[in-house]
Amino acid sequence: MAEKTCAEVIIGGKVYTLSGYEGEEYLQKVATYINNRMNELDAMEAFRRFPADMKATLLQINIADDYFKAKAYIEKLEKEVEMKEKEIYDLKHDLISNQIKAESDEESLKQLEAENKELLLQKARLEAALDDAHLEKSASNSKKRD
Repeated sequence: MAEKTCAEVIIGGKVYTLSGYEGEEYLQKVATYINNRMNELDAMEAFRRFPADMKATLLQINIADDYFKAKAYIEKLEKEVEMKEKEIYDLKHDLISNQIKAESDEESLKQLEAENKELLLQKARLEAALDDAHLEKSASNSKKRD
């Protein structure tokens, strides 16, 4: 477990000692955030007239509002990430399916090429046999004429 850190911060013009397991820089950042929210509210004329407890409550409401908006935004981003991960999964699945199909198609192509080569050889043999048969017939016809 990390070591506990203490930091003196100024919030609303008062010095507070904050402690936590985060670094001093983070604790100062938290104080700065609260001061900025207080300054935003103080900029409104009506807010300055409210009693201190009402100001504190409004500050808390504004901080809670920021929290819930940030949480909703994170949930939205998480859903988008989840959708993107599903899309990636589907694309990978499609890729694998296409690779398998391509391998199958390559195998079929090789078989068809082998069959084509065999058919071409048979064609050449048949043509040669036909040519031989024509030659023999021509030779036999020429001997009959003689």
